[in-house]
This record gives sequence, C-alpha cells and structure tokens, in this order.
Amino acid sequence: MIPLAVVTPATAGGTPGRADGGRTRAGTLVGMKGLWTPAWIARHVLALVAIAGCLALGWWQFSRASGGNTLSWGYTFEWPVFAGFFAFLWFREVQLARRPPRPPADDAEPDDGAGPGARPQRLPGAPVTVGRPVRIAVAPPPDEDDPELDAYNDYLAWLAAHPGAGPADYRRHQSKQSSTK
Repeated sequence: MIPLAVVTPATAGGTPGRADGGRTRAGTLVGMKGLWTPAWIARHVLALVAIAGCLALGWWQFSRASGGNTLSWGYTFEWPVFAGFFAFLWFREVQLARRPPRPPADDAEPDDGAGPGARPQRLPGAPVTVGRPVRIAVAPPPDEDDPELDAYNDYLAWLAAHPGAGPADYRRHQSKQSSTK
C-alpha cells in the first residue's frame, strides 16, 4: 500500500503531515492529484482509445496479411508504431504536468530583453518568434537600360507576333535586319 500521508511527532495534534517536508516522492498518489481533473480524465481516455484503436487496426491488418493480402504486412507493423507514438505523447504530457514549475533564479538579471543575448521566456505552446527582424537584401532596379534585356524583350515580342516561328527563324530575321542597316 502506498502511503498518502505520514503522521509525525510534530503533528501529534491529529493533523496529518508529511515527513519529507511537503515534497512529493515519485510513486506516491499525491503527485498524481492534478491528473484526475475532468480535462485530464478525457485525455487519459482519449490516449487509451487511440492506443487500443491502433493496436486493433494492427491486428486487423495482420489477419488480412495472413489471408494473402501482401500490402497489409506493412500496415501490420505500422499501426503498433502509431500506438507507441500515442503512448509516448501521453507519457510525456503526464510528465510535463507532474513537473513542478521552476522558481525564478534570484541571481539572474531581469529578463526585459534589453541586455545582450537576453532571451524572453517562451511559454509552452506559444508560437516561435524570431528574436530580431529578418532583413532581406533587395537589389534596386537598374537605372540605365540593359541591352541584353532589351534584346530578350524584342525576341519575346517577335515570337508573340509570329506564333509558328522558332529560334532559327528569329536568327534569320535578325540577320536580315542587320544586313539592311
């Protein structure tokens, strides 16, 4: 039987107290008290249903694979992996909920973000933001005319005017224009 409270000589007046000074030990039910709220019960039920469902789907795929469906062999091993992932997520959430909040460090500087290298606290589940603005270099448009760009735009205009023509036709057209100049 797991002890929930220990009566010490200091609490001889009939008030139960704990011999460890108020700290919970791993394995006691006192540390699990917050995990029995309606929201946590719903999470426990959801985790158990998801794990059982994945294992049942794995068994179903195994029965199909045993019947000759070769594609089901992959799913036979995939569904238990999903069940393990759900179990891992549930275990991690329980551990995070049981972990006591960290007290602020007394010797640390105030976290106002003003100091060099100071990082503001981020709450779990909060969006990740960049600590400084991201600057992207943008090349200004050229002020002068670009002869290569002009030649390319002329080529595109010629192709639009002559839809059945190809690059070889344009070279002939270009050579005729240069010979008449």
